[in-house]
Amino acid sequence: MKLIKLNATDSTNDFLKQLAIAQTLENYTVVATEEQLKGRGQMGSSWTSEVGKNLTFSVFLANALTNVEAIYNLNIAVAVSLLEVLKKEQIPELKIKWPNDIMSANKKIGGILIENAIKHHDQIQSIIGIGLNVNQQNYEDLPQASSLCLTTGQFYDREELLTKIVKQLKFNIGLINTNHVKDLWNKYHQFLYKKEIPSAFENKEGQQFMGIIKQVNLNGQLEVLMEDDSLQHFNIKELKMLY
Repeated sequence: MKLIKLNATDSTNDFLKQLAIAQTLENYTVVATEEQLKGRGQMGSSWTSEVGKNLTFSVFLANALTNVEAIYNLNIAVAVSLLEVLKKEQIPELKIKWPNDIMSANKKIGGILIENAIKHHDQIQSIIGIGLNVNQQNYEDLPQASSLCLTTGQFYDREELLTKIVKQLKFNIGLINTNHVKDLWNKYHQFLYKKEIPSAFENKEGQQFMGIIKQVNLNGQLEVLMEDDSLQHFNIKELKMLY
């Protein structure tokens, strides 16, 4: 992989997008930064990280997706890749909280932001942004956050961890356009946070209700079994899990 290291940048996703405009990039070009000044999460939510303690990076990918209709397969491959690497590092109680939060023991340790763009000749360009809390120990204002270090009591070599993640990304993304993509979906659902457990939710109107997560469908929508036995589908930011 080609690795570009930065001391600081507003957003590794934005930096990589601009770099892709200025020059031709090879797949799995990685931009990593010690400090991200304007990190973003899903749908514009913010992502903050202590300088020099965590992994904040973006990965360039072009033409890995051949079908716009199946674009959520990339999200599945990335989330599963992260959990597979972290599982080998003995991180406990790993889960994926829909749509793309990485959890350990009910606390958030990472997040994913994938931005896709349709280029000429219907080619799809993807920027995969990943934030992973690694060696940070202080989360005074973020009671639902944690890090690898806090969960295991060990400090980690961040560059070594980055190399492992990108290697796993290459492998799983290579499965997207094969029959093995079903295996990725199966693994994703095995890791899905609160699946088949009665849970409290809040919709975009502020109404609270109980429901049971059944699965994520091919469009990336969360399928929830409601109290009246109906099955409802929710897009990103239409639903908040209360925990």
